[in-house]
Amino acid sequence: MSPRSISISTARNILIAAQGLSRLPEKLAEKKDVLTAIRRMGVLQIDTIHVIARSPYLVLWSRLGDYPPAWLDELLAEGSLFEYWSHAACFLPIEDYPLYRRSMLDGARNWGGAAQWIDEHPEVVAQVMGRIQAEGALRSADFANDHKPAGGWWNWKDEKTALECLFILGELMIARRQSFQRVYDLRQRLLPDWDDGPELVNVPSQEEVLRAFTLQAVRALGVALASWVPDYFRLPKTGNLQRLEALADEGQLRRTEIEGLPGPAYLYPSAEPVKRSNLTTLLSPFDPLVWDRQRLKDLFNFDYTIECYTPAPKRRFGYFTLPILHRGELVGRLDPKAHRSLGQFEVKSLALEPGVEPTDDLVEGLASTLRRLAAWHGKPELVIRRSEPACLAEWLLA
Repeated sequence: MSPRSISISTARNILIAAQGLSRLPEKLAEKKDVLTAIRRMGVLQIDTIHVIARSPYLVLWSRLGDYPPAWLDELLAEGSLFEYWSHAACFLPIEDYPLYRRSMLDGARNWGGAAQWIDEHPEVVAQVMGRIQAEGALRSADFANDHKPAGGWWNWKDEKTALECLFILGELMIARRQSFQRVYDLRQRLLPDWDDGPELVNVPSQEEVLRAFTLQAVRALGVALASWVPDYFRLPKTGNLQRLEALADEGQLRRTEIEGLPGPAYLYPSAEPVKRSNLTTLLSPFDPLVWDRQRLKDLFNFDYTIECYTPAPKRRFGYFTLPILHRGELVGRLDPKAHRSLGQFEVKSLALEPGVEPTDDLVEGLASTLRRLAAWHGKPELVIRRSEPACLAEWLLA
């Protein structure tokens, strides 16, 4: 039986354990560990901001420690992963392709009118598909067009828009990344064994997809209020509670409550709180632990905003602030910058949360983390410009 209620600290520890953020692996990471981490999260969000490592690489570093970033690119090129829209644009385990195939066919994520655009631009679509069929996988940059439209999708050239529309509808897939640019190829070439089947018998129904993603969301979180579940895979809120209750009736989830938080909660049967977290790490703004700002407030009492979209004069903590996770608590945030040409890893500002004391344990853990992150970037020189409290920078560098 599941507990009738659990404390906020227990729920927090369950979440950290489920996300693989309780401790670093005892051994150096192997390539298979990258895939395991992505399967554990269910999704790995893609973002191109390159202040330090791009977000998907940093999310994996937070869980695995030092590893070659090329492993992620190789897993995509080998077909263990694929790209599609989920929580956002994400790397996804290939075994989940049937769930997303339903979205492609139904247009459930057909934002921007992809099907309509394709219908209205048959010549461009025919040109793009013809070249990929004849030449193999291509980038947007391989289609020369000096006449961008004045508006439209992100002010893209028509060929780029065609590539993205065909990608959304599942006619094209991402074969690999080249300098982080998408390289598009035919679905039939990348997944030659996939067959939708007569009358789509191999594709789950929409309700089956929603149930599967609901269950996966709770598994990835370990325990979740009903209100937290839709955001993980961007599911509709309508019917969310009914699906959770049905999964609980079937024994696939367990009912509980989180003390002090409103509404029903659900435990994944194998989820357990970590007994003692020994990890100090930094989290990407696009880490699954950080996505849901309300959940952050509920469980960690951490009020967080990524400020790269905030006008510079209004920023409180910096352009690309990373939450600091220390032994299961979010204790502060820092704004880093990797200066590749200088061989320098700069911390522009670092601030502990109100009431958090810079204990020896915290200083040692954070100093080690910063050194590891700087070394992983190949930037041996660590510079800390400003910290709150002011003495923290000196203690970390010492």
